[in-house]
Amino acid sequence: MALAEFDLIKRFFAVHAPQHSFTQLGIGDDCALLNLPAGYQLAVTTDTMVENVHFFADADPYLLGHKLLAVNLSDLAAMGAEPFAVTLALTLPKADATWLQAFADGFLGLARRHRVDLIGGDTTAG
Repeated sequence: MALAEFDLIKRFFAVHAPQHSFTQLGIGDDCALLNLPAGYQLAVTTDTMVENVHFFADADPYLLGHKLLAVNLSDLAAMGAEPFAVTLALTLPKADATWLQAFADGFLGLARRHRVDLIGGDTTAG
């Protein structure tokens, strides 16, 4: 990746400010810290999308970012959970700024509409 991991996170994903008081420490550190009120349970899900299995290499990155979050929000809805935080694991062969900006816009746009905080994850080349 041409961009270092933390530069990529800061430029494309850390721009999404936390929307919940539950999020004590969000994206940009080694771990996220959540402070759940008494009586709350935490539902956790992960859906991975793989190129040429779940989407084609020439897929619109905006729609891909949207879809990636949407399938995970759907899992939470199926359990009756109200989403408030999400992590993102992203493996890319190279860091293309135009692609990343469109992907982030699709992902974070849906996150904002559902008041979901991006609290962390991992980025790697692969």
